[in-house]
Amino acid sequence: MGEYSEALSWYQRSLEIRKIALSPNHPDLAHSYNNIGSVYENMGEYSKALSSYERSLEIRKIALPPNHPDLATSYNSIGNVYRNMGEYSKALSSYQRSLEIRKIALPPNHFDLASSYGNIGNVYDKMGEYSKALSVFERSLEIKKIALPPNHPHLASSYVNIGNVYDNMGEYSKALSSYQRSLEIRKIALPSNHPDLAQSYNNIGMVYINMGEYSKALSMFERSLEIWKIALPSNHPNLAGSYNNIGMVYDKMGEYSKALSSYERSLEIRKIALPRNHPNLAASYNNIGGVYYNMGEYSKALSSYQRSLEIHKIALHPHHPDLASGYSNIGSVYGNMGEYSKALSMLERSLEIRKIALPSNHPDLAQSYNNIGMVYNNMGEYSKALSSYERSLEIQKLALPSNHPNLATSYNNIGLMYDNMGEYSKALSFLEKAHEIDRKALPPNHPHIAQSKRNIDIVKKKK
Repeated sequence: MGEYSEALSWYQRSLEIRKIALSPNHPDLAHSYNNIGSVYENMGEYSKALSSYERSLEIRKIALPPNHPDLATSYNSIGNVYRNMGEYSKALSSYQRSLEIRKIALPPNHFDLASSYGNIGNVYDKMGEYSKALSVFERSLEIKKIALPPNHPHLASSYVNIGNVYDNMGEYSKALSSYQRSLEIRKIALPSNHPDLAQSYNNIGMVYINMGEYSKALSMFERSLEIWKIALPSNHPNLAGSYNNIGMVYDKMGEYSKALSSYERSLEIRKIALPRNHPNLAASYNNIGGVYYNMGEYSKALSSYQRSLEIHKIALHPHHPDLASGYSNIGSVYGNMGEYSKALSMLERSLEIRKIALPSNHPDLAQSYNNIGMVYNNMGEYSKALSSYERSLEIQKLALPSNHPNLATSYNNIGLMYDNMGEYSKALSFLEKAHEIDRKALPPNHPHIAQSKRNIDIVKKKK
């Protein structure tokens, strides 16, 4: 946090001098506002960042020709803030305006065009429009292959972006391949302890988590942490990210005390490095709440989730998707505490936000309907639960590949619902679909495969 404050102080002093020495619309003033905006963005103070970036853009519109590359830079910076704020349609609009200018101002294979396509792809990825994201990322990669040497680090970044999309699509082998290609390039192009290598190990670890290969994930995250410790100051936010990821693996493995220790170490670093209402602090409290939730310590979980939500309410706009996640988590705790009316209230608030913030077929909407279905199931209102689960499945069929693990979860939930209703033939049909997807999508030793097989065997005995 101290480094950001110091940087901000220097940039603001520079701006004061330039205001005295230069005309009010001199391009160097725009540069100063841009730098100040960048610091605020890193601090998570997005409204201040947006204000500075917009002031920079105003000056550049007056001082520069309409298609000057610096205008594209301003629109790009504004797009970054909107993306961080979860206002994806505004981010997309800003990034597309930046791309339009760059297409006019720059040669067709200029690196900045690749950068614009990459940013647009990131928004589509956040919006759950994975095919569009993949198409745009591949266009970015094509330009980079022409514009840059074959092992340039920016090529590695493109493979990371493509890997992210495949990971979100549940195509884990393709994601792993892309991340490994990125790592190969970085090993050639960068020093052995460069932070980007740590990021590559981190990305590979995330895929292994999704594949249920927790020991491999842990190995990757620990390798990442080793590099961060050498490359960065002891309280750098990226170290907090590594401890966070290690905690995530331990949480998945059911080693809750180790998970809690790692998450708390992550939180300690973030308290030192970041402003007190930075969204990453909210993420830490959220993760700690998740461990307590898994341990069945619901009052502690509720306290952590509420602290996370408080920060998000201050740091983010009222319809940011992360707020929806916060309400969802609190709703899940209330559901497990048997306070079903409170649970439904929270989960419906989460759904309302997601309906405003996200496209109508975004996977997170499916998750909301799934969570609401679970509460109705616990209340014994099976027809309402079934309706929610079916709505979740409808969205997933549109949003995700046919063998995505989340589809298996929905088929499993619907199957168990029919089991509760005594409709065993229908239950068996859905449970078998779930098991089939699990076998195709997951490694052979993943626990979901054994669980889905057990569910089938239980229902068969009832027929």
